[in-house]
Amino acid sequence: MNIYVSNLAFSFQDQQLKDLFNQFGTVSSAKVVTDRETGRSKGFGFVEMENGIAAREAIHQLDQSSQDGRTIKVAEAIAKPSKSYNSSPSESDSSSSRNRW
Repeated sequence: MNIYVSNLAFSFQDQQLKDLFNQFGTVSSAKVVTDRETGRSKGFGFVEMENGIAAREAIHQLDQSSQDGRTIKVAEAIAKPSKSYNSSPSESDSSSSRNRW
């Protein structure tokens, strides 16, 4: 299960995030998202856990908990909708596809 963690302290590192969730079960990956240009944390991250039950327990226990002086928010990550690049805006407009005389 993929977990979204927000309101992290900007000093929070990947290993700290992994350690935080390891107490609930096996963590496949933990990543604090950083700015590409500055390398500075954006204050949120993602954790992947192998076991769904352990992941739900981690969400339940860690949501609204205090970490490094900040109240973090923890929830199941929602997949971003995929973008469709196959159609132009005019193709979806039914009036533009009609012949006009």
